[in-house]
Amino acid sequence: MRVAMYYRNDDVRLEEMPKPKIGSEELLVKVISSGICGSDVMEWYRIRRAPLVLGHEIAGDIVAVGSKVKKYRVGQRVFVSHHVPCMECRYCRSGHESTCDTLRTTNFYPGGFAEFVRVPEVNVDRGVYVLPRELTYDDGALIEPLACVVRGFRLGGFEPGDSVLILGSGIAGLLNIKLAKALGAERIIATDISRFRMGAAKSMGADAAIDGNADVPKLVRDANGGRAADFVVVSTGARIAFDQAFKCVDRGGIVLIFAPPAPGTSVSVPFDELWKDEITITSTYAGSPKDIMEAIEYLKSRSLVVSDMITHRFGLADTGKGFALVAKADESIKVIVEPQK
Repeated sequence: MRVAMYYRNDDVRLEEMPKPKIGSEELLVKVISSGICGSDVMEWYRIRRAPLVLGHEIAGDIVAVGSKVKKYRVGQRVFVSHHVPCMECRYCRSGHESTCDTLRTTNFYPGGFAEFVRVPEVNVDRGVYVLPRELTYDDGALIEPLACVVRGFRLGGFEPGDSVLILGSGIAGLLNIKLAKALGAERIIATDISRFRMGAAKSMGADAAIDGNADVPKLVRDANGGRAADFVVVSTGARIAFDQAFKCVDRGGIVLIFAPPAPGTSVSVPFDELWKDEITITSTYAGSPKDIMEAIEYLKSRSLVVSDMITHRFGLADTGKGFALVAKADESIKVIVEPQK
């Protein structure tokens, strides 16, 4: 079968590898739609394991079922979660499933930028979701990133009526905007340094879009009735966004670290100010089965639509072009790879 093999952001090659063989407890899924995630182009995060086949936002068709698998059948349209928790350890029991050792070591093989993936037994058991008829394959490819955002709002303690500031309007930032709107935010303010993405933020629900290089704390207050934001989401790894977050959160508010800075980046935290203003700083990583199911319901009910986020599509041979677009972080939002083309 064909795969897009990642060596670095500017070196993604079309290669051949054997189609995976499945065991009695496994599935073989033909990948129809596979999204390029912002984390796929975080080179510092990926290159240490290269060469490898990336891609974890997938939807497709079951084409082979192991002899002992009873829950699924050939022909079903599915979303497959690449990371799954054990649901038994102390982290899972306390609601921190994304810190589970099992979640951090499970994956399908070889990756979503391939014509087919083998779904291991543990993923079959708790990581395969039949797509409702209301959802397209592209909707399915966006379930995973939306689930990550759902988890952030839940763990972060968002409340309807909060004012929300999203720092960074890439795909994750725009999904944060959409969810904030769906959940009843009072006002949504977004930032970015790209004029294209500032426009996208406005078109997808932000009440105001601010240039990230401007005086963001002042402009946030101007756009929010003179006060800072209740719920601030750092959705970019740029150091300046962390500095802005602490200056833009209102008393009693929350700063959610959704995107990480590069390793070795120092972030100054003004604890003396945050302490007396009772600011909460929290973080989120990945999504749990609960978050995935909630994301599916948002899409199924159409209370949150993601089809308008897809700006580019590429066949498998042109996956490198998609990586270049996402890494440039300018005039693209969601880039979809279609491995069967």
